[in-house]
Amino acid sequence: MNPMKLLQLKSAWDRFKNNHPKFPKYLSAVYQKGVKEGTLIEFKVTTPEGEELSANVRLKADDVELFKEMTEMFQ
Repeated sequence: MNPMKLLQLKSAWDRFKNNHPKFPKYLSAVYQKGVKEGTLIEFKVTTPEGEELSANVRLKADDVELFKEMTEMFQ
């Protein structure tokens, strides 16, 4: 992995947190409850035109490990 890209990503995440302070708190609450295999994560996006796009994923063991690694990387 390119260390410069990681620094850029960290900087972008910091800006995102400043722009949307409730979202990291939400993620923290979800993490505190325990993301485990079988957890269902739903995504819903509403465009400015009102179109809704949605999807969901049920986490597998590999997915949980990815979330754990990403959490450790950004702490």
